[in-house]
Amino acid sequence: MIDVTRRNTTHRSEAAVAAVLPPSVRIRRGREEGHVIDLELNGKPVSVEWLGEGGLRQARELLARSDERPDVAAARHMSPGARKALSAAGIGWVDETGAAEIALESLIVSRSGHRIKVTQKSRRWSPSVLAVAEALLCGGRATVGAMQETTGLSAGSATNALRTLMELGLIGAEARRGRNSARRIPDHDWLLDAYAAAAASMRPETALTVGVTWRDPATALAETGQRWKNTGISWAATSTVAASVFAPYLTTVSTAEAYVDRKTIAGLEEVAAKADLRPVEGGRLTLRPFPTVTARRLAVVKNGLSLAPWPRVYADLRVVGVRGEEAAEHLRDVIRGR
Repeated sequence: MIDVTRRNTTHRSEAAVAAVLPPSVRIRRGREEGHVIDLELNGKPVSVEWLGEGGLRQARELLARSDERPDVAAARHMSPGARKALSAAGIGWVDETGAAEIALESLIVSRSGHRIKVTQKSRRWSPSVLAVAEALLCGGRATVGAMQETTGLSAGSATNALRTLMELGLIGAEARRGRNSARRIPDHDWLLDAYAAAAASMRPETALTVGVTWRDPATALAETGQRWKNTGISWAATSTVAASVFAPYLTTVSTAEAYVDRKTIAGLEEVAAKADLRPVEGGRLTLRPFPTVTARRLAVVKNGLSLAPWPRVYADLRVVGVRGEEAAEHLRDVIRGR
């Protein structure tokens, strides 16, 4: 099956660069090799390499290479961590939001771009596809039966989700039938990146912040969670607090975020009230509905904390900022045993 998400990356790089240049700059295409394209900007050679989603990991992998680096890195949406790393290394960057920072001998471009709205969801991803991707990243087998058992989805929903992931090229099969027909994940990092980007775009908008005076958010949230559990409320910590248990990295954790088994603001207020917590604008504890069925079903308990599945924690960390991205990549490395 053709991987439609990886085709024409050099064309996307060229288009991203062209979009941020003044009309007076003449662009001429040159050699293309893999994800790299050589352009001439007013006669000056510039190499541009596509970095996919544009996360911190992709930027670090580029910088760790011993071969020749490009003049400019291009991506769908260059993250704050990736921007910082590339700029520090003297490599320009540009993304498809129109943001760019390019400083060449004869050309300087600095643009902030257009903010991507979180509500702008992918046409291919749905809560069911997210749930199946989470289950696969947690080690689930890519069969309809296994996904039904793990996620609780119907046979039809599991089938459609697996089919979508195959069409996106995120899972595949060596053969249509026979011994080699079992689905597999060709690139776990690629699946994780695609999943995390989709999870960020589909993050529950319903949220409630409550006031807490916790000095140790992990311990206090575990105690609060026990009160919820005693009243039959399912919950799971995510983001920085969950990461501090899965893979400690950040020296200080001052806020907490948890998913609970409620879908409305009224339901979230009910959960807060059961723990004697009150809504406060700018509060340090944020409550959100579970985003997928697997975020609840695959939650694990460590140090008294109920923790969302690590791929969901990874996705939530990536939207916290540069330090959150660094913690997310540390979590990925720890889980993969690197």
